[in-house]
Amino acid sequence: MKLTIITPDKLAYEGDVTAVTVPGSAGSFQILKDHAAIVSTLDDGKVIIKDISGEHVIIIKGGVVEVKDNNIIVLAEGIVQE
Repeated sequence: MKLTIITPDKLAYEGDVTAVTVPGSAGSFQILKDHAAIVSTLDDGKVIIKDISGEHVIIIKGGVVEVKDNNIIVLAEGIVQE
């Protein structure tokens, strides 16, 4: 699967992933290969990215996620710097 995380000012992440967990407005949910097409709003929280090198966490400030044909696009309002 291909994941892209975009904020208004930069491309925050782009790469191949095996799983992604996002902070949906109705609760966190995980996206795996061949997930049904979906568009969902996101709350502030952790985007947990799993790829061949391990697990990465990006904390976002709300946004929207779109999943279609194993392409995941997260349009985040911002990224929290740690």
